[in-house]
Amino acid sequence: MAALVRLVSRVALAFITLMPSLGNAQAWPQRSVKFIVPLGPSSGADITARLVAERLQSRWGQPVIVENRAGGDGLVGIAAFLGANDDHTLLFAPSGSYTAHPYMRSTIPYNANDILPIVRTTVTVVTVAVPASLGVGSLGEFVDLARSQPGKLNWSTVNGINDFQFMALVKTTGIDAVRVPYRDVVQAANDLGENRIQIYCSAYATVRPLVESGKLKIIALTNTARVGFLPEVPTSREAGFPALEFDGLVGIFGTRFVPPAAREKIEKDTLEFLQDPKIAERVTATGTVVKPGTTAEFIASIEIQKAVAAQTAKILGLKVAE
Repeated sequence: MAALVRLVSRVALAFITLMPSLGNAQAWPQRSVKFIVPLGPSSGADITARLVAERLQSRWGQPVIVENRAGGDGLVGIAAFLGANDDHTLLFAPSGSYTAHPYMRSTIPYNANDILPIVRTTVTVVTVAVPASLGVGSLGEFVDLARSQPGKLNWSTVNGINDFQFMALVKTTGIDAVRVPYRDVVQAANDLGENRIQIYCSAYATVRPLVESGKLKIIALTNTARVGFLPEVPTSREAGFPALEFDGLVGIFGTRFVPPAAREKIEKDTLEFLQDPKIAERVTATGTVVKPGTTAEFIASIEIQKAVAAQTAKILGLKVAE
């Protein structure tokens, strides 16, 4: 009996000694984390993702890799994210990458309920830009110009809700302009600077270098409020075109493969470092507004965006995909 007691004691002691390592085995992350961005390099979400990845990598002690998977109206990135079936693969994206899909596509090759918002990081400043050489000083002036030259002006936007809302602008104003699709948002900005397209709706971060060089002019924001670093630029609603209004909500999303405890950790750690004034300064310098939000706040703001998309669908005469 004494021998049995000693054996049980040794096993218990070994288990107690092992407990910290078992706890560590359940910690998250256990390995490198991947952010999939459904837009190309130098897009607003991409720039923010890299700043966030840098800070979280330092905090977590694991690499945080940003992978750009642009194309297919956001479907390429979403497919890669959902198809990973992995608790270390996250989507870092504007919610607008998918909120308009039910109206823009006849079929949707994924279940939107599988995309779980975790934390809002920023609100992209989405601008409406024109070539400086076009001589247009406001959104109203562009509409007047387009009406006077039916079929002669080209427009483009970033894929997603940007496209959707601009279609509503085209319809409500009755202008006849040609949509030019791009996979690479940077190329669209360059073509705008050369007057190959005449109006472009995208993140300010994408067009900022050409604005500062004098090639482009910002004539409106799609955001619901003006921003401090572009104080003279009106919102689309202030300019008289509310059909174009939406906020570019950006954040981190997971799937059911990411355990609740891991999602809570991502939310907590992200919210904490976004309170750092130095981080806010760096993000703002890229042309983005820091607007952290909890999981609940992120979900609520996405629901508002979905309502905007539904209203736009009515304007365009579109129904939800079956």
